[in-house]
Amino acid sequence: MTFEVIFDLETKSWFTETGTSDPKDLGASLVSLYRRRLNDSHEEIEGEMLSFWESDLDQMWKYFLEADRIIGFNSIDFDVRVLERYAPRDFAKLPHFDIIQHVKNAFGHRVSLNAIAKDTLGDTKIDSGANAVMYWQSGDPDKLALLKKYCEADVDITKRIYDYGLRTKKLKFTDKWNTPRVIDIDFSYPETTSSVQTSLF
Repeated sequence: MTFEVIFDLETKSWFTETGTSDPKDLGASLVSLYRRRLNDSHEEIEGEMLSFWESDLDQMWKYFLEADRIIGFNSIDFDVRVLERYAPRDFAKLPHFDIIQHVKNAFGHRVSLNAIAKDTLGDTKIDSGANAVMYWQSGDPDKLALLKKYCEADVDITKRIYDYGLRTKKLKFTDKWNTPRVIDIDFSYPETTSSVQTSLF
């Protein structure tokens, strides 16, 4: 049995407001994650979407702790760094799997989530990170509902991109030179692993 967590977060502020380039200074307004259980063939048996506001983050760590793989997009250099100020010790040492690192290794350059979603899934992001910050700062319940919808939608897109890559060993996008690309990637689990989980506490 395998457990996976696919996650994304939104921040409370911009770098221009913090005056630094350190992601942990941005603060997390919301973290959304899709937690799922897979069978021995790595097929999803069950899953659920969960979201945690900044004040609720303590309820979230147990899901990361149980995961055999924690999947994100630009998560190691950004999301994990944002969460440093909240996370238990050694959070960064858990089995993080960053899609963008695999894309960069295969293609040589970073590619946006939206570019991959457009060509791989025929879908796009429903909003922007800039708007997400404004939604949080407004404090308006309707705007906060839009923030939650956006973050969960990005988790869903990340999950579908990951599943497509896992299934086909390819991802598609149009690069910054407007050239359609298909890259070979390998998201598969190692054939034999010894699962040793790092304690967060």
